[in-house]
Amino acid sequence: MDWVDALQRLRASRTPAVLVTVAMVRGHAPRNGGAKMVVSADAAFGTVGGGNLEQTALHRARELLADGFAAAEPELLTLTLSDKAVADYGVQCCGGEVTMLLEPVPVVPAVAVFGLGHVGLELARILARQPIELTLVDSRAEMLAPERLGAARGSGSGSGPLSDAVATVVVRQLPVPEAALADLPTGAHVLVMTHDHVEDLAIVESALRTPGIGSIGLIGSRSKWARFRAQLLAAGVAEDDLARVSTPIGIDGIRSKEPAAIAVSVAARVLQLVEARVPEQSAR
Repeated sequence: MDWVDALQRLRASRTPAVLVTVAMVRGHAPRNGGAKMVVSADAAFGTVGGGNLEQTALHRARELLADGFAAAEPELLTLTLSDKAVADYGVQCCGGEVTMLLEPVPVVPAVAVFGLGHVGLELARILARQPIELTLVDSRAEMLAPERLGAARGSGSGSGPLSDAVATVVVRQLPVPEAALADLPTGAHVLVMTHDHVEDLAIVESALRTPGIGSIGLIGSRSKWARFRAQLLAAGVAEDDLARVSTPIGIDGIRSKEPAAIAVSVAARVLQLVEARVPEQSAR
């Protein structure tokens, strides 16, 4: 399979990978500059020259994958192809020196906002400027009207929260909003802020029962959560699962209740979760 096709398939299946490129060659080497290989946890596509050269690149790429891209920065790997060079996977005596660029290709983060009221709209405005997959869900058609949201990038619309979107945006109007949960990518961060506490509760309960959700954030007061908590326990949700719900959502230290300020707080917390690349396990 061509490395371009392989990379596209891995991204479509939300599989992290490392792109290995022969960046510089001095002297003789098995491949010329520009040769590429795509490495996932259990497969590799393309070749950068075989032998110790390729196996060393594979090993380092899989170390990066195992670390979860903690640094998320490309790195250079230089190997000398000589019988005098230290080699872990056999001797290559081409006589040259090869520098390879290893570029992490992480999974694109996914965020779903349930409820496009005042706060949800401001939050969509901020998150749409991030390189993520953004799903916007509301039971009310008027909240998702193009004249309110604007149109996604490339549509020709010049105004609205989505008019300059960097994110891949999906807008869904559903009478039963929690139905959208089944279609979210694995690891999606779910933010619940609808106009109706009954809807909020239904979405939270469904999110807790949906495999693969990365984190669940609920807008509202502590007293609202106390009521929800009692109802969820009565519905058979386990105590440990309730700890997956973070409420009130957002970062500490922002007292304003203006929709734009709340949206900034929530967006900041989402970006923390995205950079951590792990599911949220505790409420603040």
